[in-house]
Amino acid sequence: MEIKITQQAAKRMQRGYPLLQKEDLLDRIKENEWLDFIDKQGNLVAKGYLGVQNNGVGWSLTTENRPLNHAFFVDLFFQAKEKRRAYYQDEQTNAFRLVNGAGDHLGGMTVDKYGDFVVVSWYNQTLYNKQEEIISAFKEVFPEIKGIYEKLRFQTDQLQSRLLWGICAPEPLYIKENNLTYAVYLNEGLMTGIFLDQREVRGLFATGLAKNKSVLNMFSYTGAFSVAAAAGGAKSTTSVDLAKRSLKKTQEQFAINQIDIEQQTVHVMDTFAYFKYAKKKNLAFDCIILDPPSFARNKKKVFRVAKDYGELIEDSVAILNNQGIIMASSNAANVSSKKFQSMIETALQNKKVAYKLIKKFHLPSDFAVDPAFPTGDYLKVYFYQIEKS
Repeated sequence: MEIKITQQAAKRMQRGYPLLQKEDLLDRIKENEWLDFIDKQGNLVAKGYLGVQNNGVGWSLTTENRPLNHAFFVDLFFQAKEKRRAYYQDEQTNAFRLVNGAGDHLGGMTVDKYGDFVVVSWYNQTLYNKQEEIISAFKEVFPEIKGIYEKLRFQTDQLQSRLLWGICAPEPLYIKENNLTYAVYLNEGLMTGIFLDQREVRGLFATGLAKNKSVLNMFSYTGAFSVAAAAGGAKSTTSVDLAKRSLKKTQEQFAINQIDIEQQTVHVMDTFAYFKYAKKKNLAFDCIILDPPSFARNKKKVFRVAKDYGELIEDSVAILNNQGIIMASSNAANVSSKKFQSMIETALQNKKVAYKLIKKFHLPSDFAVDPAFPTGDYLKVYFYQIEKS
């Protein structure tokens, strides 16, 4: 079936930009089918599909004139696997991304490997409805996988998480990363217990960035950063997260790595409330980790990275020791690297401290980014050393 698109959209697609918006279409949206995108003259521009999701209405999968069939997806998955050959050979890590959406020319889905199991995330109904032919090709290219879980990350009345194929993974499933062990749960809602895109950053902590330092891990989730810091010789860690499950989950991560829990503190409380608590108790830290969600809400406050990150930085400076380090991280795709850095440095200037950018990270190479779609590189992690007068 053909869908006519605007000349501007056709030019972008010909340059490799894969994402379509509603205003790019000259025909009505037709979901659940493979489509030929054509220009006003009827020339084929790309092949793909329309499926409404939070950041667009459809994706180009190829500019080649070939059918989107089993052979196409086998080729696509084979190329993705080849890209990650080095990860398969890394004996210290067995959890990484296998398919990164548009970065692997398959916008609308991702695949994460956790040991012998994978989690497939579907971001729109169309690709989800095409899962039979897609998963058939996946299994052909990845015969070593024992079980496939799926997560539905679009509006639906169906179960958000389930075992799609194969055997059930143990709960918890223990994975390796940077020679550390983490407990993950592949069928516990949309989250698994660890964010694989931060692997290189955790590796920096695991190799001693915070050695002999006191570390505060805000928005700590299951405490993965705290575990990496403690394994790398941190003097103490303090993990803060509002979710009640964070206490048990964080303690579990320390226990499986045989890390002395006596030097680790876990607080179940609001992050901004903890800043006030720390100031009241005259607590100060050598390293503060800030990795908030893009959007968060509690009873009193709504937090948005694009609007409120500077407040986090200013509150952190108030409880940071001299020559301390702030790790500022965001996965907000709507905030560019330039804007994020400006927000951080404006906040530091407001606090009248000297600062030096000492390290920065973006997505690791398994989270492949297509140069034609740079917004796919959503992760921004900046390390600043702060000198207080």
